[in-house]
Amino acid sequence: MGIERPFWRAIAVFRVASLVYAGILLIQHDGYARPALGWLVIGLMTLWTAASIFLYSVDAVRGWPLLVIDMLVTVACLLASPYAQGRFQFAQGVMPLPATWVAAPVLAWAVYGGRRLGAVGAAIVAAADIWLRVRTPGAPVYLNGAVLLFLAGVVVGHVARLAKQAEERMQRAIEMEAAQRERDRLSRGIHDSVLQVLALVQRRGQEIGGEAAELGRLAGEQEAALRDLISLRPAPSGDLRTLLTRYGSATVTVSTPATPIVLPPATAEEVAAAVGAALDNVRTHVGPAARAWVLAETEDGTVIVSVRDEGGGIPEGRLRQAERDGRLGVAQSIKGRITDLGGTVTYITAPGEGTEVEIRIPIGGGA
Repeated sequence: MGIERPFWRAIAVFRVASLVYAGILLIQHDGYARPALGWLVIGLMTLWTAASIFLYSVDAVRGWPLLVIDMLVTVACLLASPYAQGRFQFAQGVMPLPATWVAAPVLAWAVYGGRRLGAVGAAIVAAADIWLRVRTPGAPVYLNGAVLLFLAGVVVGHVARLAKQAEERMQRAIEMEAAQRERDRLSRGIHDSVLQVLALVQRRGQEIGGEAAELGRLAGEQEAALRDLISLRPAPSGDLRTLLTRYGSATVTVSTPATPIVLPPATAEEVAAAVGAALDNVRTHVGPAARAWVLAETEDGTVIVSVRDEGGGIPEGRLRQAERDGRLGVAQSIKGRITDLGGTVTYITAPGEGTEVEIRIPIGGGA
């Protein structure tokens, strides 16, 4: 991610500064007990500093293999300190040969994996340093360095993770803004063309009458659905109330509570699809101009949706006969959907008194 690049540049500067400091310490102590070995270690540190700065700048290379190699090189230079300095100087509490350079992989681990990985890197370096001091007779065991490494790993890792999260949120906000601008552009185009044509077809169909009136009614329904689709106020995910209001038309009355009926998104879509199938049955069996009423409410942790029409009712045994004949509109589109969601479907009908389909879904239920 782009937000990580400043962190890697800061670690590169830290590596160079720490390398210069280690060289100054080597000169200050006259090359320690074994100057040749000391300068050899400094040379290795110089080569790895240059290589790591380049490798960490390449996104494709940056990963676990590089992190592990970085830690191994650092620990090796740290373990060479007693041999270059001599056990006497090391036992006197002189700073190890790499000095502060050993913190670089800890910071790299923290930036790459967050505060937990930074703490792990600090524990590895601190354990190597403490092990060296414990096995060197007379060497004091300092915990200050371990504590500082741990704090640096945790704090830098935490800040790096917060920066990544901020970048991700910023990217999502930019994408949402771009999508909203595109939606606004499409809305203007649709409003100036398609919606006006549908409104004209609806109005002319009502004026002409006959079969044209049915076409006008269908055009009006599609206009309402399209207006809802391009609305600048998107519906909350899983709000069954908003999904049901899309079925409202001149012949379908939808009544819902004033507050959202929140279900899992997939469950709400399936319930709305079942209601749509019930309304299709009304148009098919009662007539395209038949009135229908959709009522949604909640009661004791259950969502209840009823679809009622003004038809002549369903004769006894008709639904079972239709299922045996292979007409599965009710069995699959309505009962099948709701049963899979853990709900129930009840048909209330009587000759000459219309039909009511009652759907019950437990709140929080789902397939």
